[in-house]
Amino acid sequence: MKKYVLFILLLLNWFSVFSQQKDRPKIGLVLSGGGAKGFAHIGVLKVLEDAGLKIDFIGGTSMGAVVGGLYASGYNATQLDSIFRATNFDELLNDFIPRSSKNFYERGNDELYALVLPFNDYKIGIPEALSKGLYNFNLLNRLTRNVRHIRDFNQLPIPFLCMGTDIENGKQVVLNKGSLPLALIASAAFPSLFSPVEVDNELLVDGGVTNNYPIEEVRKLGADIIIGVDVQNDLLKRNSLNDATKILVQITNLHSIEKMKANVAKTDIYIKPDIKDFGVVSFDKGKEIIEKGEEATFAVYERIKSLTDEFHPYKKPKLKLEKDSLQIVDINCSELRNFTKDYVIGKLRFKPGSKISYSQLQEGINNLDATQNFSVINYSLDSNGDKDDLNLYLKENQIKSYLKFGLHYDGLFKSAVLVNFTRKKTFFKNDVTSIDFILGDNFRYDLDYYVENGYNLSLGFKSQFNQFNRNITSNISSVDLLALGVNSINVDFSDWTNQVYFQSLFVQKFLVGGGLEYKYLTIKSETLESVNPIIDKSNYVSVFGYMKFDSFDNKYFPSKGWHFSGDIQSFLMSSDYTKEFSPYSIFKAEFGIATTVFKNTTLKFQSEAGASIGPESVPFFNFVLGGYGFKKLNNFVHFYGYDFLSIAANSYIKSTAVLDYEFMKKNHINFSANFANLEDDLFQTVHWITAPKYSGYAIGYGLETVIGPIEIKHSWSPENPKGHTWFNVGFSF
Repeated sequence: MKKYVLFILLLLNWFSVFSQQKDRPKIGLVLSGGGAKGFAHIGVLKVLEDAGLKIDFIGGTSMGAVVGGLYASGYNATQLDSIFRATNFDELLNDFIPRSSKNFYERGNDELYALVLPFNDYKIGIPEALSKGLYNFNLLNRLTRNVRHIRDFNQLPIPFLCMGTDIENGKQVVLNKGSLPLALIASAAFPSLFSPVEVDNELLVDGGVTNNYPIEEVRKLGADIIIGVDVQNDLLKRNSLNDATKILVQITNLHSIEKMKANVAKTDIYIKPDIKDFGVVSFDKGKEIIEKGEEATFAVYERIKSLTDEFHPYKKPKLKLEKDSLQIVDINCSELRNFTKDYVIGKLRFKPGSKISYSQLQEGINNLDATQNFSVINYSLDSNGDKDDLNLYLKENQIKSYLKFGLHYDGLFKSAVLVNFTRKKTFFKNDVTSIDFILGDNFRYDLDYYVENGYNLSLGFKSQFNQFNRNITSNISSVDLLALGVNSINVDFSDWTNQVYFQSLFVQKFLVGGGLEYKYLTIKSETLESVNPIIDKSNYVSVFGYMKFDSFDNKYFPSKGWHFSGDIQSFLMSSDYTKEFSPYSIFKAEFGIATTVFKNTTLKFQSEAGASIGPESVPFFNFVLGGYGFKKLNNFVHFYGYDFLSIAANSYIKSTAVLDYEFMKKNHINFSANFANLEDDLFQTVHWITAPKYSGYAIGYGLETVIGPIEIKHSWSPENPKGHTWFNVGFSF
């Protein structure tokens, strides 16, 4: 009998709960756009969950769409808080592509130029946006993997919609179907910051341009009560319109501010966080903005609480994420004119039938992006049984030519402005022609023509001219300077080098190659005017080979990774101005590793060595140590504690350790120590394993900037009474 009574009581309780759920008003949540101010939405959601309120429908715009879309996909507020705190918004805004996703040629390009502008029909253009939004798209695809097969947003755990703006006709677009990540980045594509996004043949930008507060659209979903969160900027006065971002936001708000006032009157519970002191790009203030959202919601807490079931408050469960793995059955790609499907799959580095992680998917997409061959890269993961098909939508980049610019200063080549012209598809669909003109104290140029064939053999031609005037060690000359009573001489040095080379990837990681080189070297000195001012004026022909690997995450301030390079060059013939040439070879190798030892503290260790092989070396190609910050040319090597090009011999071994601490974002202090043994035919004796003959130390400051690193280093050596201070500005070229 007791069992029957208990069953009846449970049944009545269930009917009571069902009746209450059926009769309770449906709650719609509207989240406006506002850039970083949209962090306040997370604080609002935290308090709504604390009150036990269940949200039935969500509509959002821009950042409100991103927060709302993730919440609708299943995350609770605490998880959203963790996600946004962990996101690197600098990388998001700059569309960060990891260095590992770029091939060796692409890395070289990216680590030279501070400004890149399209150049077509003899006209200089400007980029359509700072970012394509691909980093954001990759991130959202991984975060929404639980609902990746849903194409109707009404089928999400919470029905959802967001707003976009058709940039061609200025009309608002309701996004409630298709790919959720694509809809979210389209809604948040703030003009000039992110590129427009193509969705169903409509070119969309930020929904805030036309509808920053989709209250009517959420009511149409079936909402009885609207809770609205407004993080939109009020119109600013002229003295506050002091940067481009604020002006762009003001222009957007001019259209929507009156509409917002009308929408506020239609909102049942209106929440306006006090975030006037924050901007749309205040991503570093996320914690404070979230707290402002909480404060504003607590101000209406009693009204929110009145909408909840007092006896059965709703508690949103934590989303249990699916495994971070994908079984790719097929890879489909939009039709391309200049690139084959095999080329695309080669760049992805995984094939149909592969089991991959989202990280591997992101790396593959980044590899495609790093080529700069595609102006649009979108993708979706569609169901194929219990597995996935990867569907890629690619649009080829129509811009073939670019002008690029850079700045540099160091103590050897002095000040320089770099002007580059780059053209793709000059003769073949996969070639790149690049020429650098370096203007300043020492005119230089660097021409590179490269035909990239992926994992197959790639071909190239390089021509470069370098020159400088500098006091250098007497060891670089075969002239007996001791008889003249000098240890160093001032020289005019010029080097014209031309190479034909081939290269390919070995086991998909190591770059191996080789080729033929012609070099014309001129060295003259006014110091020797009484004897003969010309030290060398010879042509040299050589063959060379190399192997390289580089996984450093940053060329100048690496925090992890390692690199290796090995080179051999055999000089076969010379016009032999000095009448002392005989064929010989030079071998050199370098290995470095970087690791993070403490938070923001990195230890980098590097070891290198070089030697001549043959009866007699050419002194002008000896290993010359000293100085820092200059482009490495021939066998010139950085060495702390000694001035530029101050010690030389035909063999050397050197080790360097650098301890770098990033005490503020992009601001570094570092301590360096290097040790070397250097003498002719060093490795024919045991001297190379004895205590180092040369040593030097340096303490420095470095700042990462858009033009490259800005560094100052003071160095000293126990062997030298005089220290040296070096300035280095910009990417090295």
